[in-house]
Amino acid sequence: MTGQAPLWYVYAVTPAGDPAALPGDLRGVADAPLRTLAQDGLTAVASPVGAADFAEEPLRRHLEDLAWLEATARGHQRVIDALTAAPGCVLPLRLATVCRDEAGVRRLLAGNRDRFLDAIERLDGRAEWGVKVFADAPERTEAAPATGRDYLRQRARRRRTDEEAWQRAEAAAQAVHERLDAVAELSRLHPPQDARLSGESGRNLLNGAYLVPREREEEFCELAGRLAGELGGPRLNLTGPWAPYSFAQVTDLAPGREPERAG
Repeated sequence: MTGQAPLWYVYAVTPAGDPAALPGDLRGVADAPLRTLAQDGLTAVASPVGAADFAEEPLRRHLEDLAWLEATARGHQRVIDALTAAPGCVLPLRLATVCRDEAGVRRLLAGNRDRFLDAIERLDGRAEWGVKVFADAPERTEAAPATGRDYLRQRARRRRTDEEAWQRAEAAAQAVHERLDAVAELSRLHPPQDARLSGESGRNLLNGAYLVPREREEEFCELAGRLAGELGGPRLNLTGPWAPYSFAQVTDLAPGREPERAG
């Protein structure tokens, strides 16, 4: 940051007074120290970052660099995880929300105060849980066809059985969602996750986020465990608790009130 004033990377918004104290050894993106800035009954958790990486033009280039993006996302998530572990409501902001200076962070809070406070009221005492269901392609143990006609019949039969197998797996995933949704307060179905990102084999049939009150988390997790055992072939992955990314609804911040944001 030598030679240029730092920009301010904003991770999350909490009610005024939260978090009471940040872990002393916790660092943010680019190993930056964390600060809290208060305005109008809200607190922003932020850190100073270099303009050489986070000003509008270099940031746009960096967002095409998967290695840089992964490292930044890890730093961002590290802060959110630490905040979520403490009491209080945490509203995570989108990756690379950047303001020009401390005054810009305070304008971000002031310009979106009502939206932030509404979201805090809706989400306080709740956490997000993620559930994914994956299924592998059906296995085949067919003998080699003896004739061309046998080959055509075998191919038609294979197509039919594959379609039926996928339909059963998709129905099972839908049933999982419906049963979990009955316990959760809200749910969101995200697009299927690319296998290159998930690291899982097979097709992603369910990519759900569930907003669960703290007092029902044990019930939700026990139900997810039972459903995983009932699935048979498909696999269920449960993750959480997370900050309520899917339900915060504060990613599109008030236009014209945060001109410093580069992201």
